[in-house]
Amino acid sequence: MSKLFESFSLRNVTFRNRAFVSPMCQYSSKEGLPTDWHMVHLGSRAVGGFGLVMVEASAVSPEGRISPDDSGIWSPAHVDAFRPITRFIAEQGAIPAIQLAHAGRKASTAAPWLGGGPVDPGKGWLTLAPSALAFDKGYPEPQAMTEVQIKEVKEAFVQAARYSLEAGFKVIEIHMAHGYLLHEFLSPLSNHRGDGYGGSFEHRIRFPLEVVRAVRAVWPDDLPLLVRISATDWAEGGWSGDDSVQLARRLKTLEVDLVDCSTGGLVPYAKIPAGPGFQVPFSAKIRHEAGVATGAVGFITEAGHAEALLSTGEADVVFLARETLRDPYWALHAAQELEVDVPWPKQYERARRRHSWR
Repeated sequence: MSKLFESFSLRNVTFRNRAFVSPMCQYSSKEGLPTDWHMVHLGSRAVGGFGLVMVEASAVSPEGRISPDDSGIWSPAHVDAFRPITRFIAEQGAIPAIQLAHAGRKASTAAPWLGGGPVDPGKGWLTLAPSALAFDKGYPEPQAMTEVQIKEVKEAFVQAARYSLEAGFKVIEIHMAHGYLLHEFLSPLSNHRGDGYGGSFEHRIRFPLEVVRAVRAVWPDDLPLLVRISATDWAEGGWSGDDSVQLARRLKTLEVDLVDCSTGGLVPYAKIPAGPGFQVPFSAKIRHEAGVATGAVGFITEAGHAEALLSTGEADVVFLARETLRDPYWALHAAQELEVDVPWPKQYERARRRHSWR
């Protein structure tokens, strides 16, 4: 028996295995709309045998995009554009998912292959944050959000959830990680507010929890809601693993079904000890101390590694990112390596055995 290829259920959704495709920015959208690139990119991973295939961080408003080329879901046009993609993913046996996001002070930047960093003046837009603190040198100072703007962004997340349901997604994940807006509210390094949305731990988690509560209220009871967090800022005085346990306990009470445990991204000076499985201890800590299902992510590339961390209870699922860019069929290949018999697409069945000449 393989834990990696054991089915997994959240609410009324059953995943064929525990190998999930992480949301990964493609910087290939037009006005936030998915393109043919997304159909091929996402569809090939569904064909490749994964249990869940998640669309990249998709902005809940135009101003919430990381770059002008980011994915979004803020209008009926986005619903229509995503429907063929979610349909194809589901037809291949995978569960279609989308990550809802707002980039906060890290918005209005260029795609990596265009140099990254803030876009040229006149081509970008005003960024929002809990406090008027720039992400790094060379970045514009964001506007500290008013309570009216906080309410508007919350409503944008709610409407994005409604659109996601219309588009055919069966899972949504709220992005509270990597230094984007909701993470910026959580961390004392980026949230210097003096009102009810800043200062104490309880005040700093208030807005992110308001978003979760509002989204859960419109997302169907039979469909899962996930949250991705950065379990630590990797910086002195920042958000910590213990903070994440406390947050995860609150998320569980708000009917979040799984916490996707990443780290970092808030400040450019963080010292991150990146390496195979370096974030797994946070997944294990939150799973055991908060009593909530977790996903492990971060340089998980080998089938045996994924199998081991699931078997030892360090996570309920594994999210793979860059390894799926190298190998869209990782799940099928992992099954072969672990000697698990899983169905292949009928169009590819004749290639299942490498030395078959049929």
